[in-house]
Amino acid sequence: MKKFNIGLIGAGFMGKAHAMAYATMPMFFWPAPGIPVRKIIADITEETAKDAAARFGFEKYTSDWRKVIEDPEIDIVDIATPNDTHAEIAIAAAKAGKHIFCEKPIARTSEEAKKMYEAVKNAGVKNMLAFNYRRTPAVALAKKFIDEGSLGKILNFRGTYLQDWSADPLSPLSWRFQKAIAGSGTLGDIGTHVIDMARYLVGEFDEVMATMKTYITERPVQQGTVDKLGTVKLDNSVKKAPVDVDDEVSFMIRFKNGAVGSIEATRNGWGRNNFITFEIHGEKGSIFFNYERRDELQVYFASDPADRRGFRTIYTGPAHPYGEALWPIPALGIGYGETKIIECHDFIKSIVEDTEVSPNFEDGYKISLICDAIIESSEKQKWIKVNFNK
Repeated sequence: MKKFNIGLIGAGFMGKAHAMAYATMPMFFWPAPGIPVRKIIADITEETAKDAAARFGFEKYTSDWRKVIEDPEIDIVDIATPNDTHAEIAIAAAKAGKHIFCEKPIARTSEEAKKMYEAVKNAGVKNMLAFNYRRTPAVALAKKFIDEGSLGKILNFRGTYLQDWSADPLSPLSWRFQKAIAGSGTLGDIGTHVIDMARYLVGEFDEVMATMKTYITERPVQQGTVDKLGTVKLDNSVKKAPVDVDDEVSFMIRFKNGAVGSIEATRNGWGRNNFITFEIHGEKGSIFFNYERRDELQVYFASDPADRRGFRTIYTGPAHPYGEALWPIPALGIGYGETKIIECHDFIKSIVEDTEVSPNFEDGYKISLICDAIIESSEKQKWIKVNFNK
């Protein structure tokens, strides 16, 4: 069984999630397609990198991400850093012949995304983008129903991603509120997850009509290198700096296959934690999913007898996608970590079998182009065609 040496760049929340997946993937998927070896981790300072190596089980550490890429032992470069570093790291890793796993969104702009896509294509290395929510078993089951025709022709898609962690104006100025680092706000941070699900389940976008809003125009500046998100509320006397990204985005969609849809994403929705939902209607039935109840898929089939029509709940388990590798009883419960474990498995399997994995950097580039159209539509207040020929 081949071993793959992992070089992880970024030791924050996402670094922890990725490290956990590498450690536990063979425990769930056995025999594993390959064995990840946590070889080296990089973070901003020597102190944080050393601490991360001890916490996450890496053999070595460094404060210079270039040393990860230059290390001849490294097979996979894992990018779990803020968006402004993705392009430079990924392009360097591709030129070094490393396979690349990168957090979403792929980059700050479609120009950066295109360079990343061209780099991995020219280098012939495997690449994957971490839209892990599509690997929730209930979402994969929805895809199965759609692909086998159980819903018939898809008519519409309605999706949301609602959070409240930044609804308080005293939550700190995360890098996610700064265009120079993030590229965009809610659109890139969480809206892209629902865009990915819509493309995965329904098909490619054709045109969009959007509205974007910024509600809180300045926030208190946080101290230190740790991104605190909405976990703390700073004192009103703390120095503030401008927010120059969107807090909310809502848009309508026309898909290339004739279906229509809508997506709303906000980080200012009090009472919503990680409220990712979609409802899809077809000519033969409907499905509904809510990530906060991630073991459940609501389904309705028009062929049901009249006296028992209505949504039923399927609790995912061994009979469903990825089920045999997870837990032996339906509704026993999966979490965020399991979606990362599945993601890790699928990426390493694609390397071993020399197959394509999705979503990859091409998908990330196309999603960036969709985001371009959304931003343009909001500015011009009209329908904008997605230009996939940039």
